[in-house]
Amino acid sequence: MTTDANAGTVGLEKAAPGEEILTVENLTVSFPSDDGLVEAVRSVSYSVRSGEALGIVGESGSGKSVSSLAVMGLLPNTARISGSVRFRGQELIGLGERGYASLRGNKIAMIFQDPLTSLNPVYSVGYQIAEAVRAHNDVSKDAAIDRAIELLGVVGIPFPEQRVKAYPHELSGGMRQRIVIAIAMANNPDLIIADEPTTALDVTVQAQVLEALEAARAETGAALVMITHDLGVIAGHAERIGVMYAGKLVETGTTEDVFYRPRMPYTLGLLGSLPRLDQEQRQRLTPIKGSPPSLLNLPPGCPFTPRCPMAEDVCEHEEPELLPASGSNHFSACHFRDRLQAAEPADIFAADTEVGEQEATR
Repeated sequence: MTTDANAGTVGLEKAAPGEEILTVENLTVSFPSDDGLVEAVRSVSYSVRSGEALGIVGESGSGKSVSSLAVMGLLPNTARISGSVRFRGQELIGLGERGYASLRGNKIAMIFQDPLTSLNPVYSVGYQIAEAVRAHNDVSKDAAIDRAIELLGVVGIPFPEQRVKAYPHELSGGMRQRIVIAIAMANNPDLIIADEPTTALDVTVQAQVLEALEAARAETGAALVMITHDLGVIAGHAERIGVMYAGKLVETGTTEDVFYRPRMPYTLGLLGSLPRLDQEQRQRLTPIKGSPPSLLNLPPGCPFTPRCPMAEDVCEHEEPELLPASGSNHFSACHFRDRLQAAEPADIFAADTEVGEQEATR
């Protein structure tokens, strides 16, 4: 691999299976405001390898999207960024717009939440996919259109030869999102970041979009970072999960560890508020009461303290570090992680008795 400080990565070959693609270390992002400093991301660290899928989960305002925008170099100039973001060993913090231009859409692709903000309404979807191909490859228009038709088939668009001429407004929301996935995989990237790719879609279409993402991974061999507020979305689509709260990772581990051996009350709360088909029909959900804290001038201690039924004095004064929990690759930021062995959401959070009473009267 050869690099140029201004031009970015030059001559970077396709990543080998298992190669570490993205390494984020102590990433911190803050935004100055009239009222003080908003600490949107606080010392976040994670890595993802070729062919691997990492799910980053958390409520709105937890810092998920800001961390991904920092990786892509898409934050405004007012953002204060520190730490390290390395793509296949190359530092991206401070790379500059010219350096990112050779990576975005080529080696690193991003799928945004709303496909209508990514697609141009005055151009056909085939033209837009072909444009992504030609931006980084010296190919003819016809060859680029052929690639667009091929990609439409890969992501499950029926009759791709006809759909390649369609405009975004002629397609459903799920089909538009699959078009965006096709654009993301156009140049066989090494890393795909999907930011809430299934939000506002019904369950059936959501499944189709997730299948398209799986097809993109299989086609490109790319590492995938999927950002979502719904643990259920990534249950069968990620090997590892990172749970974010108040700008920090509060639990990380394999999907099995996080789902079946959670060691952070917040994670238990997320799981308890998720309907599951393998539970008894009348089992109540256990929602987390309250709202996430403001990231402006955060007080000392654990940010989850006001919402945590387990909170004690130490939680109000000392923020817990991300330390090993049930295994070598499972980490939790909770002072009482050892108390949570075999704990169920209902053991920590009170069930919604009103729902139970309504069911009892039926």
